[in-house]
Amino acid sequence: MAVVLLLVAGISFFFSRMGSLLAYQWEWNRIPGYFMFKDPVTGGLRTNMLLSGFLTTIRLSVWATVLGFLLGTLSGILGAKGSFVQRFASRLYVETIRNIPSLVLVILFYYFISSQFLDALRLDLWLRGQSDGVQRVMGFLMEGPDRINAFVSAVVALAIYEGAYISEIVRGGINGIPIGQWEAAWSVGLSRPRTFLQVILPQAFRRVAFPLAGQFISTIKDSAIVSVISIQELTFQGMELMAATFLTFEIWITITLLYFVLTFSLSRTVAILEKRFSRQ
Repeated sequence: MAVVLLLVAGISFFFSRMGSLLAYQWEWNRIPGYFMFKDPVTGGLRTNMLLSGFLTTIRLSVWATVLGFLLGTLSGILGAKGSFVQRFASRLYVETIRNIPSLVLVILFYYFISSQFLDALRLDLWLRGQSDGVQRVMGFLMEGPDRINAFVSAVVALAIYEGAYISEIVRGGINGIPIGQWEAAWSVGLSRPRTFLQVILPQAFRRVAFPLAGQFISTIKDSAIVSVISIQELTFQGMELMAATFLTFEIWITITLLYFVLTFSLSRTVAILEKRFSRQ
């Protein structure tokens, strides 16, 4: 209650000072229109910039987490139980990525790597040649043909960055399994590969399930950096709206609340599940 009261007092002080010192005219009534607007042709409701950016942030975070999980799991397994060369490759990947700022990684990947590979793949041209139904599905899951290359580039860059942290989580989970689990599996005739896949890996994933969920929350916050390569996620849309409307404080307060609602709801869900499963 004390924290809530302090937060309310701080917000009230901020708004009062804005009104008295800067004579700022709040225009909160304009904000809902940037979530949804009425189509003048069909008369139906359509998503506007803030809601569209919010949905893009969710799609971007989900895809980056899935790809980062696969990459991080592979690196974590190699780092924990691979050969010397495999462990070295895993450490090289983790230490390199974790010591490069995420913003620099996104820019390097987009301008110097993905521009070559994605243009060669011609993913955008392939998508333009598909039916309207396929394009709508791809637009819902990822992006349309006009922005698919930039979206894939952002997903891969984020996945590489998050995968380095997931790798350490998975490696720690595998190394945390007692040696007795290996010996018990060998005593009943399981081979080393079957022991790892059927005994060790399931236990490791159970141990690291909630840290991995926390990494997904971190991916949502890290996704804001891809605004520098013009991915139309929430932060990018906020900057565009701010430049067009000059509603600086209304826009950024709204964006802050959207990020907070998304990440806080996920973190509380993870905390509740973690407490429930810890009792079992």
